[in-house]
Amino acid sequence: MSKKTLQSHPALFVYAGVVAAAIVMMLVGGSPGETPIASSYGPRLVSIDPLPEMPEMGADGAMCQLVPASASSAFGSMQAQATPPAGATADGARMVIERAPSRVIKDPYPTYSAVALDLVNGEIVLQDENLFQIMVYDRNTNTPPTAAMSEPKRVIGGHHTKVEFNCGLYIDPKNGDIYSVNNDTLDTLTVFSREARGDVPPTREMETPHGTYGIAVDEKAEEMFLTVQHASSVVVYPKYGQGKVEPLRMIAGNKTGLADPHGVVVDTKNGWVFVVNYGNFAEYEVGKERGGGGGTGGLGRIPGSGKFFPPSITSYPIKTDGDVAPLRTIQGPKTQLNWPGHMFVDEEDGLIYVANDGGDSVLVFKVTDNGDVAPTRVVKGPRTMIKNPTGIFVDKKNKEMVVANMGNHSATVYPLYADGNVPPVRQIRGAPADQPALQIGNPGAVAYDTKRNEILVPN
Repeated sequence: MSKKTLQSHPALFVYAGVVAAAIVMMLVGGSPGETPIASSYGPRLVSIDPLPEMPEMGADGAMCQLVPASASSAFGSMQAQATPPAGATADGARMVIERAPSRVIKDPYPTYSAVALDLVNGEIVLQDENLFQIMVYDRNTNTPPTAAMSEPKRVIGGHHTKVEFNCGLYIDPKNGDIYSVNNDTLDTLTVFSREARGDVPPTREMETPHGTYGIAVDEKAEEMFLTVQHASSVVVYPKYGQGKVEPLRMIAGNKTGLADPHGVVVDTKNGWVFVVNYGNFAEYEVGKERGGGGGTGGLGRIPGSGKFFPPSITSYPIKTDGDVAPLRTIQGPKTQLNWPGHMFVDEEDGLIYVANDGGDSVLVFKVTDNGDVAPTRVVKGPRTMIKNPTGIFVDKKNKEMVVANMGNHSATVYPLYADGNVPPVRQIRGAPADQPALQIGNPGAVAYDTKRNEILVPN
């Protein structure tokens, strides 16, 4: 593995003699047996079983301390506890073991986390959060049932792109620039020109709060709205911000109703901003600073104040700043909201389209809805081929709706006013139809359930 290509792709590498039969690793490419290198995104040794060449470890094995650092640190801990296994070589205070994994649990295909359309050039742009790519297809692409997949027109991806856990997407309607939001490992928003392809650096970058997810742009005001999951906030920046930029405004605090916000849209016709929330909530200390470095988006959390609320859609005046209560809140069992992801607002028809991840559905609400209300339309069922949808885009020009499905390597297209269990009119597949989407995303640990013979991976 080249040092220049190290990133943090989600994968599970399984080694013989390791408890849970696994070490969580996040690597790009490379061939088995190549030497791991030190990186904050490198492998983490969880525990080890006694090996024949390590009798002094005891019959019940020994647990190694969890090390949130590099491969060298983890293997150094093991070296301090046991005699090196055969084939290991000493490298100063560090020990490098060159051993290929017995198995690798990894999804080799794209999983689409967000979608946007370039209506001027007739292109569908998809975020591939699994392989850290941005993929561009012709709008009319339709994968035949017998085909393994459809080839994109262009792909942006690689070490120089700074695209990692890319979950939010926006296409500039003026020039086709692609705005890509990174969520977990890189606190950076990257912007690429419409012609960009391959492993190229972004044309522009801007620092973002950690855990940024959704993006919406008010083109008239040239303002960019970003949701921040962990700090439960909406941060507003200049659209053309670059580098380290202080936010223009911020919606954050106990009154806002924000709770692990994800998708965000702006309704410039009515002057509203809408946010969908998973429901994970924590209270904040009054008077605490919001943080520096471009705005972390959070006040000081009160320890032990965490709560879980039902998912919701909250709305605010578009110029809201501070700890302000929402104008309206759509929340309750009738809404069917379940891990809602990205949204799209149709200002002309006064509708909000929601990619409802946990419900395998698309929900449509009126922009004026409030309380525990049922959607006006629901696209759901086995014929729809919707599976864990997180992205959605409404194409009023061609009267279509495009859905990005993380659960089956596909983007599916429907008539604009589809309702119920309706089949897509087209489908873009990035993998063979029978290949499941593993959805391993940024794994931080691993465990083995001996009773059920299962590997457990929290993401």
